Amino acid sequence: MSVWDDLDLLLDSPSSLTVNSNTRGTVRDRPNFKVEEDVATLRKAMEGLGTTEKSLIEVLTKSSNAQRQLIARAYEKTTGRKLIDDLEGDTHGDFEDLLVALVKDPAVHDCHEVIKAIKGAGTTESTLTEIFASRSNRQIKALSETYLAETGRALIKDLQSEVSGDYGKALLILAEGKRDESTHVDNAKAKADAKTLYEAGEKKWGTDEAKFIDILCHRSVPQLRQTLIEYKNISKKTLQESIESEMSGDLEELLVAVVKCVKSVPAYMAERLFKSMKGAGTTESTLTRIIVSRSEIDLLDVRAEYKKLFGYTLYSQLESEVSGNYGEALKTLCGQDD
Repeated sequence: MSVWDDLDLLLDSPSSLTVNSNTRGTVRDRPNFKVEEDVATLRKAMEGLGTTEKSLIEVLTKSSNAQRQLIARAYEKTTGRKLIDDLEGDTHGDFEDLLVALVKDPAVHDCHEVIKAIKGAGTTESTLTEIFASRSNRQIKALSETYLAETGRALIKDLQSEVSGDYGKALLILAEGKRDESTHVDNAKAKADAKTLYEAGEKKWGTDEAKFIDILCHRSVPQLRQTLIEYKNISKKTLQESIESEMSGDLEELLVAVVKCVKSVPAYMAERLFKSMKGAGTTESTLTRIIVSRSEIDLLDVRAEYKKLFGYTLYSQLESEVSGNYGEALKTLCGQDD
């Protein structure tokens, strides 16, 4: 039985969509933090001939994001230049992308990933799906405010012109960041929702996508967890299996991602990491985004789920897939081998 079918554990496990603590991250505030010393180390690493990458990794991967923000401000005050600009000038490729991501505030990082996903020809739906299915209301609100501040436009308006059809409808609801956050579970409503979903999919010829979108994108996490259990009681299939057999394309990917994140954001992220390293070539942008964005939230849990799902550790996989300074920095963020 896969982690996605085991519904018994659901009701008692915490959810990263609703938990605001960061005790499950691999990166914490560095003790004995001295901002002036870090600025001096970074300057020394980048000024003059050649760059001392080891020092950059040491300072930026072992400080929390709040500390990095202090470093970036002090760096600009001391040198008159932005830390990100200097990193972009002195490093390159995936290593540069990773260091720059680390220096950005989390909401700014999310915002820039969304901008990248909708810019230019074609939209990177997989990135949009990952971000909007896995972020809490608070994170989505911060992302939207940053987007407005940086572009002068409303995120929802720009998304509207990029995504369409049922996928667009579902994504826009998630991007409003208004998922119900109550912790109360209404069992009768869960049963009714499960019946509605069953009748909108499995039971009829053709699928009523609107019902799936409405329930999955609006209900609270605890409520949806109960609904998943009720659904399996009625259908004998899991809701995920039903979505996979009834739908296709981007909408299927998004609703499956929502269901997975309702169960376990760390397991969903572990799967995304695995896919980004599987087969020929590695999708470094996905690796960077997930490891940076989860490093202070639940990367310890992502590591644990990775080992459960795939039988080996995330650290060992990184070791065999990514190399050089980029690999070193990712492994440092990942923390030790489990």
